[in-house]
Amino acid sequence: MSVHFRKLALIGIGLIGSSIALAARRQGLVDVISIATRRHDTLEEARSLGLGDIYTLDASEAVRDADLVILCAPVGAYGALAEAIGPALAKGAILSDVGSVKEHVLKVVGPHVPEGVEFIPGHPLAGTEHSGPSAGFAELFAGRWCVLTPGPEISPSQTERLAAFWRAMGSDVECMDAAHHDMVLAITSHVPHLIAYNIVGTVADLEADTKSEVIKFSASGFRDFTRIAASDPVMWRDVFLTNRDAVLEMLGRFNEDLSRLQRAVRTGDGPALEALFTRTRTIRRSIINAGQETAAADFGRPHDTPPPVEPLIVRDHGGGDDA
Repeated sequence: MSVHFRKLALIGIGLIGSSIALAARRQGLVDVISIATRRHDTLEEARSLGLGDIYTLDASEAVRDADLVILCAPVGAYGALAEAIGPALAKGAILSDVGSVKEHVLKVVGPHVPEGVEFIPGHPLAGTEHSGPSAGFAELFAGRWCVLTPGPEISPSQTERLAAFWRAMGSDVECMDAAHHDMVLAITSHVPHLIAYNIVGTVADLEADTKSEVIKFSASGFRDFTRIAASDPVMWRDVFLTNRDAVLEMLGRFNEDLSRLQRAVRTGDGPALEALFTRTRTIRRSIINAGQETAAADFGRPHDTPPPVEPLIVRDHGGGDDA
C-alpha cells in the first residue's frame, strides 16, 4: 500500500519523535513536518538539527491542517495535550501516539478526540537509553515491531494506512487489544526496567568503597542493567504509574518465582537450579530465532581485531663473530 501524508505533526520531539521525523523524511512519506514541544530550548535544538519545517510551542497550532498527528510526549502529559489539540484536529486526520501503555491512553485521550478523527494508539517497540532530539536516527525502527491498538469503531482502511506508514519506516506491524498489549509489555519491558532500576539503585546505596569496587569490576550482567537503568526517568515514571495493575500482577508472579529460586539456592538444590537455567536458555534461543536479537557473541558487541604485534628482535651484543 502506498502511503503519503501532507502534514505530519509531532507533539514532543525526543528520541522517538526525532527518529520518526528523520525516517519519514528519508522515505518521502510526508510533505511537511510540524513540531511542537513545551520547552523552548528543546524546540531550538530540533530546529538546529533541521528535523521539521514548522516549529512551535503551541501544540494546537502544530496540529492545524495535519492529516497525521503523533503524540511523542511522556504518557502522563497525554490528557492535557489531547484536551488542548482536540478542537484543532482536522476532520479525516489520524491521531496516534508512541506511548508504552495503551489502556491509559485510550482512557485519557479518547474523550477529547472529535468526530471525524480516527484515533489509533500505537507503540513502536524500539528505543535506546538516550533521549532528546539529537538522540534520534532514521534506522531506529528497522526490524522492530510497532503495535497498533485500534478500537472496533476505527476504519480498517485508516488502520492499514497507519500500519503502512510504520512499515515504510522499517517496522513490522501487529494489531492487538490494548489490555493485552499492556499485560505483554509489563513482563517484556516494564518489569525488566523496574528490576534494572532497583538493582542499580541498590548499588547506589552501598558504602562508598564497596560501590567504587562494584563499578570498577562491573561484569556484563550488571553493566547491561546500567544501560537499561539509564533510560528517560520521566518517561518510565509515567509508564509505571499508568500501567500499575499489569505491572503489579507481573511483579507478583516474579516474586513467587524468585522465592522458589531463593529456596533452591538456600537448600543447595542443584537439580532445580539446573532445570530452571536450562528452561531459560530456550527463551534466549527463541528470541534469536524470532529475529529480535543477534546470535553474535557477547550480545553483538564489536570485537575489533587488534593490530599485529611486531616480532621482538634480540640483537647479540656479546663476543660473537663480528666482535
